[in-house]
Amino acid sequence: MAFCGRMRVMSKFEEQLGISGPIIAPAPMDGVTDAAFRHMIAKYSRPSFIVTEFTNVEGLARGADEMLKAFIYEEGERPVIGQIYGVEVESFYKAAVMLCCLGFDGIDINMGCPVNKVAKHGSGAGLIQTPDLAREIIRSVKMGVKDFADGISMGDAGVHDNIIEGVKRMRRSDPERRMIPVSVKTRIGYDKPISVEWASILAEEKPDMICFHGRTLKQMYTAEANWDEIGAAAKPVKNAGICCAGNGDVHSMEAAYEKIEKFGVDGVEVGRAIFGKPWFFGGEEPDIKTRLKIALEHARYMHEKTPEINFLMMRKHLAWYAKGFVGAKELRMELMKMHTLSDIEQAIANFLA
Repeated sequence: MAFCGRMRVMSKFEEQLGISGPIIAPAPMDGVTDAAFRHMIAKYSRPSFIVTEFTNVEGLARGADEMLKAFIYEEGERPVIGQIYGVEVESFYKAAVMLCCLGFDGIDINMGCPVNKVAKHGSGAGLIQTPDLAREIIRSVKMGVKDFADGISMGDAGVHDNIIEGVKRMRRSDPERRMIPVSVKTRIGYDKPISVEWASILAEEKPDMICFHGRTLKQMYTAEANWDEIGAAAKPVKNAGICCAGNGDVHSMEAAYEKIEKFGVDGVEVGRAIFGKPWFFGGEEPDIKTRLKIALEHARYMHEKTPEINFLMMRKHLAWYAKGFVGAKELRMELMKMHTLSDIEQAIANFLA
C-alpha cells in the first residue's frame, strides 16, 4: 500500500532498527502478543517491528526464570523489541543488559499499562505521577544498553544466576555488542490529559522513540482515543529530535496512514484491531477457509513450540478468529469448549467440511 504523505527525515530509532517509515506496528499487549501470536504476525504480514508482552523487572531481578518465556522469539520477527515494566531503577538496568544479551533489537519501557495491579504499585501508567522516577528509569535502561555495548557481562551487571542460565539456554549465539534503541510506551495523562507537559519531561531524557496511547489511565480503554492530545504531545517530542508514535482506535491500515498524516506522528501502534488478524499489516483479508487454517496453524504452533504457555490461553485467540462470517457464532461457542489441539482440529475440520 503506497503512502504519499509529507516528506520526513528518518529518525535515529528507524535507522537503528533498519526500517523505513511510516512506522506501523502491533502494540504490545499482555496476554495477546505472546510468542505464538508474534510468530503468526511475522509470517502473515510485515509490520515495522514487533514487541513482546511486558515483563516485570523486579521478578527478573529476583531470579524468576519462568518469566523468560515472554522473551521467546524467532529470527523472522526482527526487528523485535522486548518490553519491560516496574519501579526499581536497578532492576531496569539488569533487565536491559539481559535483553541485550538475548539479542533483542530494542527495549521498550511500559509507562502506559492502566491495570490496577500494575499502576497501584507505581509502575505502568502509575509512573506518570512520579516523573522523576520515570526519568531515572529511562536513564537506567539507556545505561544498561551502553554498558552491554561496552562489553559488560550479565554477572558483572548483577543479573541473577537463574536468569543468566536461562538466557544461555535461550540464545542461539552471542549477540553483537551494539547500541540498540530505547523507547517508551505511555499515555496522555493519569486522571486528565497532560500530554504536552508529560511529553516534554520524557523528551528531556532522549529515549529513541515515545508512543502515546490517546487515553488517560483513568479512562482505561473506554471512550474515544484523543488524537488531538497525541498530536500535541508529538510536537515537543519531534522538536527534540525523537521519533513519536500514537496508539488508539486505529482499525485499518488506511486509518493508520490517515492518523500519521493528520496528527504529525511518525507512526502508529495498533492494538485491539489485530485481535485474531495476524495478517492485518499485509492489508489483505483472507477468505474464511484460509482464516481458519491460520487459526489452526496458530494453535499448533502454541502447542508444539511453546508448551510452557498454558494452552487454554489459545481460546481467546480462537474466538477472535471466528468472527464476521456465517456460522461464526456457533463455531466460536464450540471452540470455547476445547481443551486440546486435537479437539480444535476436529471442530475446524467439521466446520469446513
